[in-house]
Amino acid sequence: MPSCGPASSRSIAKAARLNEAFVKVNEHFQELFTTLFGGGTAELTFVESDDPLEAGLEIIARPPGKKPQTMTLLSGGEQALTAMSLIFAVFLTNPAPICVLDEVDAPLDDANVERFCNLLDSMRQRTNTRFMVITHNPITMSRVDRLFGVTMAERGVSQLVSVDLTTAETFLEAV
Repeated sequence: MPSCGPASSRSIAKAARLNEAFVKVNEHFQELFTTLFGGGTAELTFVESDDPLEAGLEIIARPPGKKPQTMTLLSGGEQALTAMSLIFAVFLTNPAPICVLDEVDAPLDDANVERFCNLLDSMRQRTNTRFMVITHNPITMSRVDRLFGVTMAERGVSQLVSVDLTTAETFLEAV
């Protein structure tokens, strides 16, 4: 006979909270995947158990023009975009005031970097989050408000440089 004591009711409450969060994350994930890929579909599913507290998570992705497949069968760029979709889906469920992204655009081609930058613009508007993006990608750098860099004017002496791109554009227009 199953237990109906306090521990069991706590488990039921945890499972209910997990299911509620899972549904929200999955909705955001599906939306963001389609946005980043310019089409296609994706979904998250629980696997290996009927109990969400014991289950694993499987990601099924179908980029435009492809059959549904697991993450391991996607290309490196497709895996990166799918992972971004999931990370931002979790983020949208519980946004933070600041988010640091370290070279997440590195495996992407130019068209996908543009999509990533468009997603960041959308996320900033939806969440009022400040994003700090560490990147070497010139496309990403051209789409930010402010650049910070480290330069070495003399050997062994690093210096932090900051450029407000909005102000720089007004100077450029004045010339």
